[in-house]
Amino acid sequence: MAPSPPPSKPKTASTENSSSSPPKKKQPHFSMVREFALADFITLCNGVCGTVSIFCSASFLKTNDTSFLWTAVGALPLGFLFDALDGNVARWRKQESLLGQELDSLADLVSFSVAPAMLAFAAGMDSAADCAILTYFICCGIARLARYNATVELIKKQTGKAKITHFEGTPVPTTLLLDVIVAWFLSKGWIADALPYGVVELGAWPGVGGVIIHPIVLMYGLSGTLQISKSLRVPKPFS
Repeated sequence: MAPSPPPSKPKTASTENSSSSPPKKKQPHFSMVREFALADFITLCNGVCGTVSIFCSASFLKTNDTSFLWTAVGALPLGFLFDALDGNVARWRKQESLLGQELDSLADLVSFSVAPAMLAFAAGMDSAADCAILTYFICCGIARLARYNATVELIKKQTGKAKITHFEGTPVPTTLLLDVIVAWFLSKGWIADALPYGVVELGAWPGVGGVIIHPIVLMYGLSGTLQISKSLRVPKPFS
């Protein structure tokens, strides 16, 4: 006689619910943007200012119209204003978040690292050695912002609060001082071949060209080095 099949297991409530559960609702279009707080949109305005500065610097190189260079210079203080405003708005509305922190770092990278370097290049610091120093300047900004975010997360894990009382190294927005200097050069007509301190050729040999560098570009190297300093501590406002 053939064995009878094993009795089937009775359906449980959880099984019935899982089989009859409705399909997951699709996320609406632009749902990420809809989750942005007011402070996040202000932060994006900072990034827009940096982007405008980059495009205007490029337009100056194409047209040699100094009005583009003036616009590139003027967009950066406006970006700084948005950068100072977004944190105050986030604290006022009690909407500080990890998303806002990351947006702030990315916008700062555009407005206070890439845009100033592009402005310097457009102003005449365009030799291979100049570009190497400007690249170093940008990389220091990247490292500085990454370290700040990592420090905030570490302190949050240790204390439960994402509050720091000081910056290690100069904050990235302090590069606005370099833009003020370039604006002064522009007002005096000291750009391109008329840059202060001229051009220096290093390691020149008879019949062989040396390394061309504009000494004024070293201020960007100094700024980048101060950003990644661990011994230099700057008090943080609103800490």
